Parts: sequence; structure tokens; C-alpha cells
Amino acid sequence: MLSAFAAVVTAAAVVAATVAGIAVLRRQPDPSSAHWSTTLPVLGGSEPQVHAWNRFHARYYPMTLVLVAFEMEMMFMYPWAVVFAELGVKALVEMGVFLALLSLGVLYAWREGALRWQ
Repeated sequence: MLSAFAAVVTAAAVVAATVAGIAVLRRQPDPSSAHWSTTLPVLGGSEPQVHAWNRFHARYYPMTLVLVAFEMEMMFMYPWAVVFAELGVKALVEMGVFLALLSLGVLYAWREGALRWQ
């Protein structure tokens, strides 16, 4: 029992020493001496053209909602595919109703012009 406790304490000490060593090695002595590329936001190495808190045009939001609808469809279709063999025709009908409702939502968005790019 005591040897198991000693093994846990030894492992915790090794992990703590490793974390402390990495923290000491990663620390920069002077933040003003940091390279310019480490202080910029990641954008492929180029300067950003607009501020990060810049507002997006409202026409992007309906398209985003349609994308979320398709993502939710996929989220429900993966588990459905796993249990489809067990449930048979009942599962097929339920997924058909689900896809029909989503299709109605896409048709409504199309009719309202949410999918039109201006």
C-alpha cells in the first residue's frame, strides 16, 4: 500500500517539475523584446485589414442559420445511421419526416431571399 502511495507521489513530483521547467523555459524576460510576429493575431503572417471587433453585415446571419440547420441535421443523422438496422422502416420514416421539415426550412429561406448573395 505504501509503495503505491510513493509511486503516485513520485509521479506527481515528476509532472510538477516538468511543468515548472517548461514554464521557466518559455518565459521571456522582457515583453518589449518579443518578436513582432508573436504579438500579431494569427492571420497567415499578414497584417489584419480590419479590427477584430468589426461588425458583420446582417445579410450573413440568415446564411449562418441555414448552415447551423444543416449541421444539426448531420448531428442527428450519424446516430440514426447506427441504429437504422435495428429499427428498420420506422427509423426510415422518422428520418424522412425530419428531412422534410428541414427542407421546408431551406425552401422558406430560399423564398425569403436568405440564400441570395447581393
